[in-house]
Amino acid sequence: MPSAPLAERLSIPSGPLFFPVTAYGPDGSLDLDAYRTHVRRGVEAGAAAVFACCGTGEFHALTPEEFEACVRAAVEVTEGRVPVVAGAGYGTALAVRYARLAEAAGADGLLAMPPYLVVAGQEGLLRHYRELTAATALPVIVYQRDNAVFTPETAVELARTEGVIGLKDGVGDLDLMQRIVSAVRSEVPGEFLYFNGLPTAEQTQLAYRGIGIGLYSSAVFCFAPEIALAFHRALRDGDDATAHRLLDGFYRPFAELRARGKGYAVSLVKAGVRLRGLDVGEVRPPLHEPAEEHVKQLAHLIERGQALLTEEEDHA
Repeated sequence: MPSAPLAERLSIPSGPLFFPVTAYGPDGSLDLDAYRTHVRRGVEAGAAAVFACCGTGEFHALTPEEFEACVRAAVEVTEGRVPVVAGAGYGTALAVRYARLAEAAGADGLLAMPPYLVVAGQEGLLRHYRELTAATALPVIVYQRDNAVFTPETAVELARTEGVIGLKDGVGDLDLMQRIVSAVRSEVPGEFLYFNGLPTAEQTQLAYRGIGIGLYSSAVFCFAPEIALAFHRALRDGDDATAHRLLDGFYRPFAELRARGKGYAVSLVKAGVRLRGLDVGEVRPPLHEPAEEHVKQLAHLIERGQALLTEEEDHA
């Protein structure tokens, strides 16, 4: 059943859900000062929550010590203004370790990433998430993607698990998600949260909204919060004309640019943060930096998105 404080704070977000990048210095080590600045700017820009050290934050590349330091820094910077949700993943034992580090650092909840590498059956996946949830007092959002895809029956069992408050979808199978939403609604009393977790989730959010999923992650918010906020407002207000204008003029070209390189869902976003004036360093291997030409195209896209906001004001 939902953990009321975090579930209530996330259920009707005041702004986009912010997945900050993790900042590194020239030598590749953590740059916590730049990270704090990045998180602070996101909160001040209107983020409804901070999801620290998740996919966009290169969870896979962080040591446990770095992970705890980043989560603690995010908690300190937000000062309780918005909740901080931290990633947790790998095998069950390591996922439990990360969960406990996040709890010690003051996080409000966890985003449970898929288990490392193995393709497990539904019974094993359910056991994994139940053991993770039982090991911490933090509420858990389960991330469905890659090797962790659930049947509606398993989703019902997850929703019945004490401490599991939601499901984030990174698969994009709307038929499956509709069946999951319907099954949980029919069989589990109370509220259960759903999130669109696809890369550049704004691209598909109108469709997700149609099946009752209003929450979504926004990587664009990392480097163009004004554009992400305008799109979020358009969805909230039912202003589909503005949503379509931003989709056609900014989000679709951005998604197409993102698709031109492996790992661009992280590295291109990080390049965008640097373009906006904050040096958060490069990505760590095995990710690589985007091509210079693609970074130039991103800069033009940001300018185009900002021009669309001016058009929005003119239409108002």
